[in-house]
Amino acid sequence: MKIDPMPNDGADQLGESKGMAAAARARLDALAKPQGALGRLEDLAIRLCLAAGTLAPQTRPRRLVVFAADHGAVASGVSLWPQAVSRAVAATVLAGRAGCSVLARSTDTAVTVVDCGLATEPLPPGAPLQAARVRPGTRDMTAEPALTVPEFDAALEVGRAAAADAVAEGARLLVAGDIGIGNTTAAAAITALLCGCGTEEVIGPGAGANDTVLAAKHRTVAAAVARARGLGGKAAMAAVSGLEIAGMAGFYLEAAVRQVPVVLDGAISGAAALIAQALEPHAVDRMIASHRSPEPAHGHALRRLGLEPFLAWGMRLGEGTGALALLPQLDMAAALMTEMATLDEALGLAHG
Repeated sequence: MKIDPMPNDGADQLGESKGMAAAARARLDALAKPQGALGRLEDLAIRLCLAAGTLAPQTRPRRLVVFAADHGAVASGVSLWPQAVSRAVAATVLAGRAGCSVLARSTDTAVTVVDCGLATEPLPPGAPLQAARVRPGTRDMTAEPALTVPEFDAALEVGRAAAADAVAEGARLLVAGDIGIGNTTAAAAITALLCGCGTEEVIGPGAGANDTVLAAKHRTVAAAVARARGLGGKAAMAAVSGLEIAGMAGFYLEAAVRQVPVVLDGAISGAAALIAQALEPHAVDRMIASHRSPEPAHGHALRRLGLEPFLAWGMRLGEGTGALALLPQLDMAAALMTEMATLDEALGLAHG
């Protein structure tokens, strides 16, 4: 399968990235501390500077946008949970009681929920909800393509608009989260398709699968990826995608255009990042990998993206929770770059 990326000035951007990394390292080495004394925090500071394109990165204000949608593959037995749970979780986020809600509050992160494809009745209108359904869930990719190319493009645009709105409202750091029963199946299919690995390498338990559910996931992903590999470009990705995953990919693409860092979450986020990378390779320049999920697909995605995660906490909830867990460390990294004295400045202070 061949994906034609959008045009880009790859050589120039590579040179800029190397220059920024060298400048960030030089700044860190000049600070009033032994070189490398802050370990991985210094690595995180360099990655933040690269993603932000500056030696004075900002991590506030920030926004978590949670994309919610359903998956037709649930009809093939790939989850223990019914689609109604997707809506229930989204409603809990809106009520401020979900896992991502409490972590966002504790890290001073604004939250928006985007309904880009729930299959159930609409959520109650009002902030912080954006109703942008492309269709009521995907089709069952076991039997047919999950999305058409126009539907896939529409979901990308939903994500682009969400990122554009967040940046226009002042956000300087972005996180995308996901809600969607069955979406680890879609993420596994996307990862196998875009990383070129065997489908048996990317299947995991998701939200707690038994042997019957795991067997259904294997059958579904194998059949869907085999069909998609006979297609080209966006049609292949659309065939195995989710509406929320395509929305997240559009979110990452628009963040790259606007030069705002995005913090990736787990396996679903990784699949969305792979789509963004396939459409615009340098979208990865704005990405920071927060953690490594136990889902097998996530490790493959991170390797393909060329990103090293900073946390290994066994997190697999989704909703952007793993990314939110990294935000305090990102605050520290930004403070390190912008507030800590250099050794020369410290000596000057000591001598009055």
